Amino acid sequence: MPGRSIKKIVRVVLAVLVGLPIAGVAALLVWDPDVGTDPRRQLLPGVRIDLRTAATRLGPVEYDLYGAEGPVVLSVHAGLGGADQGRLFASWLQKDGFRILSPSRPGYGGTPLEGGRTDEEQADLLAALLDELGIDRVGVLAVSAGAPVGYAFAARHPDRVWALVSVGGVSRPVPSEPGSSLQRTFMTTVGQKLTLLTARLSLESVVAATLDETSTFTEEQRRARAAYIMRTPPVRAFFAAMFDTTFPYERRWTGTDNDAEQARRGVPPLERITAPTLVVHGMRDGDVPFEHGKSAAERIPGARRYWMEQDDHLGFWLGPAAGRAQAAASAFLRGNAPSM
Repeated sequence: MPGRSIKKIVRVVLAVLVGLPIAGVAALLVWDPDVGTDPRRQLLPGVRIDLRTAATRLGPVEYDLYGAEGPVVLSVHAGLGGADQGRLFASWLQKDGFRILSPSRPGYGGTPLEGGRTDEEQADLLAALLDELGIDRVGVLAVSAGAPVGYAFAARHPDRVWALVSVGGVSRPVPSEPGSSLQRTFMTTVGQKLTLLTARLSLESVVAATLDETSTFTEEQRRARAAYIMRTPPVRAFFAAMFDTTFPYERRWTGTDNDAEQARRGVPPLERITAPTLVVHGMRDGDVPFEHGKSAAERIPGARRYWMEQDDHLGFWLGPAAGRAQAAASAFLRGNAPSM
């Protein structure tokens, strides 16, 4: 879930709030929503997490490890995420015989920011996690703001990576967009409750607000995509689960702020990546522009590319062509995985 979409969602929440009577606001203050703090919970039917913490040589790392056998895919989550989001975004792989390792990057969940601020430090922390868990080599799935860390990991630890897939990944410097005071207000407990209430009352409004930020669709195309998401039960459930993996904000905002700071620096030298690489990017991406995908595919030696012509930043999971894109990425990973 890209952090930028908060701005539009805040405006939607305000519209709902204006219509609430004072009694409704008072009731909201004592409402106790489930905001996903249970370390052992179901994200979707058949998709559960069991968060643990590894004491690595570089500091503690919160993680989830799905599966008992098979090649491991390391899922590097996006902004406003964590191990739960990484597990959810990689859930399409579980039917293909992979184990899925989903850590919370520094500043997210139970992984302190001191474990690694820069992309390079976070990459080294991931290597330390593999050491602690006794995992030799992994495939890497790196998403959105997590892609620079995935790239750094592949560049700095080439002997640990058998394949790399980037989806909607940042690959160029990103100018800073300072959050407004209004945005920060909605990072509070009450603000989270308001946002969650809006989703409960009108998930379609949140879907539309998200598409405004994640796509360059025309108004007609946005309405069509929102209708597809809302009318397709598995896709609607995935969107709701994705939305839930951005809460509670206080366990995710430090890492999101740090991601923005690192994005201004650019990314590690992609030319040093030697692992087989597949770059997936939506050509209608409004959050991480398509030029990021093109740049990565051009700079990484031998990289293959999969362009989603009619899709936005989240089309790999939420678009009508998601199944084909996931099948292509899965085939790429299976073709490069050891002993598969």
